[in-house]
Amino acid sequence: MEPREAGGKQKARRLRREGKLPGIFYGPKAQTIPLEIDTKEFATRVGGLEGSHLIRVKSASPLLADKVALLKEMQFHPVTGRVLHADFYEVDLTEKIQVKIPLHFVGKAEGVVRGGILQPILREIEVECLPMDIPEYINVEVSTLDIGDSLHITDLSVPEGVVPIYETNFTLVTVVPPSIEEAPVVEAPVAAVEGVEAVAAQPGEKEAEGEEEKGKEEKREEKKGSRS
Repeated sequence: MEPREAGGKQKARRLRREGKLPGIFYGPKAQTIPLEIDTKEFATRVGGLEGSHLIRVKSASPLLADKVALLKEMQFHPVTGRVLHADFYEVDLTEKIQVKIPLHFVGKAEGVVRGGILQPILREIEVECLPMDIPEYINVEVSTLDIGDSLHITDLSVPEGVVPIYETNFTLVTVVPPSIEEAPVVEAPVAAVEGVEAVAAQPGEKEAEGEEEKGKEEKREEKKGSRS
């Protein structure tokens, strides 16, 4: 990890082509320093870490040598997932800081065995502690949870000196009932009412009936004429 000249996107792209990762070093008491980091070394030493970890900087520069920092943030390529940029935050080992810690849900909930669904509300929590007390992760035992049960911040077992920054009744995880899909409603066929025609007469039938009535009318007129 070494200082570099500040630059824009073109400078960052050139660094990546050279096998270097652009980054930045900063903190409340530190001057902001643009960085260039060996990509392979970063992937080996830092890239696979989970949660918040302290990093002692190894550098030939007196501005960075033996500084203690947190890997605060990483930017990733949206398609390949490759790390594009890394932010390092200098910490004072004697002052408390706020960091996010991953939650590991341990065991199989009783409610899940009975068909329920384990539904985490949080997968990491923010805590306050001294830098040397930062846990890698916090285990959450869920085996005793039945359907409808929940665990809250107050149920969490955290290391000494670590304080969650939440209300004690904040929900961490719950077991919800299985979702039931309703069967589609099928409408029954409508029965024909007795005494009512269910099918309308066809046009040809109506014309035949008209011709028949016309013939009857003509015969009645002929009879009237013969009488007179």
